[in-house]
Amino acid sequence: MICVMKWRAFAQRYASSATVKNFCLPAQTHVPMLRSIKQLYGERLGTSDGEIGHVKDFYFDDQKWGVRYVVVDTGLWLAGRLVLISPHAFGDFYKYDRRLLVELTRKQIENSPPIESHKPVSRQYEEAYNHFYGWPAYWDGLELWGGVGYPVFPSPLCRPSMAEGNCGGLSNGDDPHLWSTKCTADYEIHAKNGLIGHVVDFMIDDKTWAVRYLVVETGHWYYGKEIVLSPGDIDRISYEESAVFVNVTKEAVREAAEYHMPRAQYHDARELRTGV
Repeated sequence: MICVMKWRAFAQRYASSATVKNFCLPAQTHVPMLRSIKQLYGERLGTSDGEIGHVKDFYFDDQKWGVRYVVVDTGLWLAGRLVLISPHAFGDFYKYDRRLLVELTRKQIENSPPIESHKPVSRQYEEAYNHFYGWPAYWDGLELWGGVGYPVFPSPLCRPSMAEGNCGGLSNGDDPHLWSTKCTADYEIHAKNGLIGHVVDFMIDDKTWAVRYLVVETGHWYYGKEIVLSPGDIDRISYEESAVFVNVTKEAVREAAEYHMPRAQYHDARELRTGV
């Protein structure tokens, strides 16, 4: 059983009252709904006490293949400062009045550890970030989110105490293998026997925030069609070469079903047909 929290309404700015309901959701009842990362760029973000900016980017890791942070451009509110919002602060994707809602206050976000946009996000920063919010470390355990498979927004009774130092993980600033979805888009895809195209999008599970597929536009050799590759098809990502290396052949890609981007922002993963 995975304990999650759902807001029925969000404070006076978005509704007349706010009521929180706690319940336990059996993991096996989850039906994946996939969302396009590219379609989420520019989405406005709000909290219980006001807007905080818009979605600028996402950071994912290439070990467990989960989206770890939403990069938020705060605009004039914090003088152009970028902030990271963990999926723990969203729970489910929940939209109200054309905004994605974050279960934090503006003050909490303003006081969170600042990031330096010109430097990679270090494990040391991630530890300080999780310590500030009292969230468990996603790298401290075997599941996608450490000890569980879903990001959760703990109630005060379940939330770990920051004084306990429950950060886990490394503390020496080792590379946490975080990648920007915006920067990784357009990376070339190299199959076992040649170039097959480039990354154009990512499809993520809207409950677990797992990266389910990379959307790839093939080159002229396959008429510029789009196909999808799963993380299991990927050997490594190279920053130096701006490339993704996969363990499939061009022939397997040619036999794969063509992918068509849905008009809606998300769709049932069971409707997605892949052949790679």
